[in-house]
Amino acid sequence: MFVFNFKEFECPFNCFAEIIKGKWRTGIILSLSGSPKRFSELKKELAGVSSKVLADNLRALESGGLLSRTVFPTVPPAVEYSLTEQGQELSGIMDSINNWAGIFLNKGEAVTYTE
Repeated sequence: MFVFNFKEFECPFNCFAEIIKGKWRTGIILSLSGSPKRFSELKKELAGVSSKVLADNLRALESGGLLSRTVFPTVPPAVEYSLTEQGQELSGIMDSINNWAGIFLNKGEAVTYTE
């Protein structure tokens, strides 16, 4: 049994799909792979994301153990997000998938879906 955000999965791949589902999570993970960032930096990099959606996705990734949130004791408080070790591992896997997709798509082969 695999658990992410309090949901249980029989299959580890289905759990993985839950982790990266949605429009913004992959972008968040890839953005944080280089260095920690503040909320405003992430919002700027992920053009079009609303503050609420970004906050919800950051919370989900944090509760899933993929990123950590550090609050600095300043006025106003500064918050920085960074990938955990598991998040860094996932980022590397996502880079590999991006490389594979680029190679695959540059071969001119098309993926067709049938219902």
